[in-house]
Amino acid sequence: MTTAPRRGARPAPAGTSRPPRVGASRGAHPVTPRRGARPTGRTWSGDLYAEALRAGSGPLYLRGPDGALLPLDVERWCAGPDEADRSVLHRCRGSVLDIGCGPGRMVCELARHGRPALGIDVARSAVERTRRGGGTALLASVFDPLPAEGRWNGALLLDGNIGIGGDPVRLLSRVREVAAPGARLVVEAAPDQVDERGPARLDDGRGAAGPVFPWARVGTAALRENAGRAGWRPAEEWWVAGRPFVLLRVGE
Repeated sequence: MTTAPRRGARPAPAGTSRPPRVGASRGAHPVTPRRGARPTGRTWSGDLYAEALRAGSGPLYLRGPDGALLPLDVERWCAGPDEADRSVLHRCRGSVLDIGCGPGRMVCELARHGRPALGIDVARSAVERTRRGGGTALLASVFDPLPAEGRWNGALLLDGNIGIGGDPVRLLSRVREVAAPGARLVVEAAPDQVDERGPARLDDGRGAAGPVFPWARVGTAALRENAGRAGWRPAEEWWVAGRPFVLLRVGE
């Protein structure tokens, strides 16, 4: 989820943060990567992930550089928001960009409450499922040109998506470009204090595996350090149902 400005469109006055217009999902089009952009995370569009989303369940794993299998909670992703998700939704303000939205539970819930929200994902199956659920989604990487850059009041990096691209500082720096002044970014960290980067691949645990892609896992301590290097500051940290979250604001 390249989008060019409308001819004759007037820019927002300096110092303002006009909420982006988020239309109905029908008619939304994929965004073409800008020249030179690295297509980070494209392998999530492969068959294993698509099959799991169609089924609404796993098994699906992330195989890390050490060969260990990390279970991916496809059933939770395909269900409605749970208690931990609602704690995140409660902290959202204004327009929200869900980065790596998956099947769209957060975007669809925001839409049900009349909140402007856009999901982006590199997996066509995820985008289609989000649209069927009533949310707005685009087929895009966060590193592609995106609608309303610099005007999003909030952003989400949940379900391990701080790992996108294998470089949390680069990812967080990119999110800062997309976000409006004063925006809120909620990041879900790993439940253990890790700081890992390296090649990963999807695996169904039954012998089928996808192509290798760069990924990262960070716990709350490493997340705070990486956030500071990207110009964010931690504003709040909380745990719900074994899932740790950090609310970041742009540093002063």
